[in-house]
Amino acid sequence: MKTILAPTDFSDTATHAAEYAYDLVKQLKAKLILCNAFIVPAEIPEAGMVVWPMDDYQHIMDDSLAELEKLAARLQSKESNDDVKPKVTCINEMGDFNSVLKQVIENSHVDMIVMGTHGRGLSKFLLGNHAKGAINYASKPLLLIPPKVAIKPIKKIAFATDFKHPEEDLKFVYELIPFARMLDAEILITHIAKGKEHADGFKTLIGPFMTDLSNKSNYSHIYYRICEGEKPDDGLNWLCVHGHVDILAMVHHSHSFLHGLLNGSVTQKMANKIEIPLLVFHAQN
Repeated sequence: MKTILAPTDFSDTATHAAEYAYDLVKQLKAKLILCNAFIVPAEIPEAGMVVWPMDDYQHIMDDSLAELEKLAARLQSKESNDDVKPKVTCINEMGDFNSVLKQVIENSHVDMIVMGTHGRGLSKFLLGNHAKGAINYASKPLLLIPPKVAIKPIKKIAFATDFKHPEEDLKFVYELIPFARMLDAEILITHIAKGKEHADGFKTLIGPFMTDLSNKSNYSHIYYRICEGEKPDDGLNWLCVHGHVDILAMVHHSHSFLHGLLNGSVTQKMANKIEIPLLVFHAQN
């Protein structure tokens, strides 16, 4: 992993996510891109007859770039016990968030996007619906950072699966392994089981899954765990609170648990309680 993108609107939550991203790129020996997208009022349909002076437009450009450079300097000035100071690049673009995000990902060869969440949990997002848009359309893994999560080394990543798409899940676990290897972190494959019968059924699936991983991954720090819960969010909440997990990873399918969570068709208990980063992989279906 070489490049991490941290979009920002200069809010406290976005700045905290940028700080998390900066610490992460230090661990990965990668580089960080700070990005701000803005729209001038004259280009918004509701602006109607407003005429937006070019001088004011340039003023917005200059102010935004100055804030990005200030944030980059702040990140690089933090005291550290080592001499690692990752490269930080600032990108300041006019346009809607999703278009700018796509352009930066393609042009800068981004490997991961790190964004902050708004408020407590995942029920509301920083930058309006932009994080939702990033989940739905970003072609790269998206790491969502709650506002008060501690910035610390990542030692355990839980990959939650319902085993409805085991081959695709396996593909994303393989994608996760190089990330975990660079952090020297464990990967915990987890499934929420509703009762013993469900758990026994899961064991018949996890055997071939783990065998395939063991034979092909060349990474020994992969384990599995069954968590019991009447609802998936209850089990995942328990895992996040009691499982000493630093990141929860999930695959976003068009009709997955995560899709339901983000669109309100699943209880918001998890959204209101989760206080660890959520790593989202985007499936093609």
